[in-house]
Amino acid sequence: MNLLTPQQIAEALQAAAGADFVSARCTEWAEGAKGRKSQQVWIKIAREALIPTLKRLVEIHYPHVAVIAFADTGAQVDLMYHFYVYWGIPHEEILVTFTVSLDKTDLKVPTITDIIPGALTSEREKQEMLGIEVVDIPDGRRLFLPEDFPQGVYPWRKDETGIPPDMVKDLWATGRDSCQFNDNPPPAEPKAE
Repeated sequence: MNLLTPQQIAEALQAAAGADFVSARCTEWAEGAKGRKSQQVWIKIAREALIPTLKRLVEIHYPHVAVIAFADTGAQVDLMYHFYVYWGIPHEEILVTFTVSLDKTDLKVPTITDIIPGALTSEREKQEMLGIEVVDIPDGRRLFLPEDFPQGVYPWRKDETGIPPDMVKDLWATGRDSCQFNDNPPPAEPKAE
């Protein structure tokens, strides 16, 4: 197997993104007592380049999806797709991160589950927690929030669609009989004799 360097991977992904390429950088850092090096490729692309760039990554080496992270930056939500190529080849793994910035007025992104099925849980999470519409997601049901959670409230958002202050003070109060909170302490357990 011919392993590409991080720089070669970045160049191949830039070519795949074409006009929708924004930026790329390669980084390296040492970890652990033996100073084993960890290599990363960070590429920023427009949403339109997500699928063709991911398909190019698959051609290089089928990636292991780690997580889809995010950052609410104010007017945008950045999605950071973290993948590893050469996963399982000792000391050769390279972290490849695609960052896609979505304007909050247009929070749509295509699903990647037809290419990387393991991304489904992360995609569902972003829909529920951030209000992102994952177009053509094969299973868009709620997974983390209860069905009676208010529509249009997204717990991870830092704007007016996030958790409102009146919900924060009573987050612990679920209204379920099995969990009651009041000023009266529970009755003492009888002492064994």
